[in-house]
Amino acid sequence: MTDTSRPDRSDMATAEKGFGRGSGILRRKPIDDGAEETPGGGLAKSLGLWQLTAIGVGAIIGAGVFSLAGAVARDTAGPAVLISFLIAGVASAAAAFSYAEFAGLIPRAGSAYTYGYVVLGEIVGWFIGWDLLLEYIAIVAVVAIGISGYFNFFLQSIGLEMPLWMMGAPGTEPEGVPDGTYRINLVAVVLCLFIAFLLTRGVKNAARFETAIVGLKIAIVLAIVVIGVFYVDAGNYTPFFPYGVGGTFAGAAVVFFAVFGYDAMSTAAEESTDAQRHMPKAIILSLVISMVLYVLACLVLTGMQNYTEIDPEAGFAGAFASVGLGWLANLIAVGAVISILTVMFTFMLGVTRVWFAMSRDGLLPKWFAKTDPKHHVPVRVTWIAGVLSAILAGLLPIGEAATLTNIGILSAFVVVCIAVIVLRYRRPDLPRSFRCPGMPFVPILGVVFSLWLISFLDLQTFLRFGAWLLIGLVVYFGYSYRKSNLNRPRSGGAVTGPPPSGG
Repeated sequence: MTDTSRPDRSDMATAEKGFGRGSGILRRKPIDDGAEETPGGGLAKSLGLWQLTAIGVGAIIGAGVFSLAGAVARDTAGPAVLISFLIAGVASAAAAFSYAEFAGLIPRAGSAYTYGYVVLGEIVGWFIGWDLLLEYIAIVAVVAIGISGYFNFFLQSIGLEMPLWMMGAPGTEPEGVPDGTYRINLVAVVLCLFIAFLLTRGVKNAARFETAIVGLKIAIVLAIVVIGVFYVDAGNYTPFFPYGVGGTFAGAAVVFFAVFGYDAMSTAAEESTDAQRHMPKAIILSLVISMVLYVLACLVLTGMQNYTEIDPEAGFAGAFASVGLGWLANLIAVGAVISILTVMFTFMLGVTRVWFAMSRDGLLPKWFAKTDPKHHVPVRVTWIAGVLSAILAGLLPIGEAATLTNIGILSAFVVVCIAVIVLRYRRPDLPRSFRCPGMPFVPILGVVFSLWLISFLDLQTFLRFGAWLLIGLVVYFGYSYRKSNLNRPRSGGAVTGPPPSGG
């Protein structure tokens, strides 16, 4: 009996040329195998450098600058919160450089899923893609819940009240409201569906909206800095390390979650007009712009108020209100809502492109990969992601939804940093438009820092993550392994895995 699980020599040469080898669950996707035909015509290349950068900035700058900075300054790091952001930024940059090298080398949809699949094998790519589906959807839901809280507060401030049954998820009733009064967080549901609708109109139109909103957000942050600097009291910077150096590092662990987002932006590589040049630049630019704004904002915040007096939920609004600038405090509240909305956009874009890439590769039903012939976007997965995030946002308290996030993204960082080292030493001759500096030490730093942050997560998070991966294992061996494009006959009759069965 002929062993069809091994390619013949000509196919091995082709696989090596495309950098795809391995067998079984470790078979690797060829790097030049990402543009196969897609029902509906595939994705449209319409995103330029500044649109990509805006998508990245939109994901990175959100609740971190408007609320997280104040909470960490008051309770964890004091004025040294700016050092916490710098530490987190350096650690995030280690992963960002790895993403940038891959984005220039493999300009395909899917980001960490695709990079892991090409370098480390199908099973690694599958698990990263599978966990990002949950993580990104959960992030969209968490952000929508956060916006709904601001929106309800804004309505109350102008004398309007929403019906109690639509103000929150069951079990989130505040003191004075009887249990069982809340039924659904309707604002959060509508926001999720609105972002999904926006993305179905075509990535070019959606990116224009995102770019405009990000520009407004940056203008608001700059206004905070320019006006706030006139109210800075240098005495508020003393003591600079009230919680010691340990508090500064603990603060870095918290604010790290405010300095990623480029990972979701990189899932749109296939829609870039010149991905090999633009994607690496957009990743680095988005992180640099965000870090500069974070540091300037932290200097103003901790200079305007003593760290012990900072409002942990609305730091900047409270700081400006304390110096008699209530009108600016209201503007900041509006800016916070706008900032969080752009985060929803980027992460929903991310989940739909990962889902699209996995479906196009055969690991999920190809029905999901169909793109709309007019707008050239995966409309089916976009609406499914919108509905799933809406269900989570409408029916779960923010704490429970938040526990579904973070661990998967940090795991993706670990995989990408390891993969960039492996591919650099396996194929140093590949033409790279961007090369991660300090190889292998910079990617190793990304691995170490990500694992360190994972160690801070609670047992419940690990259990839920493990349960989701277990479900993924069942799906992979029950469907994906057999249906994978790498398990189908290629030219000459050779296959890269066992012959397909069951259709």
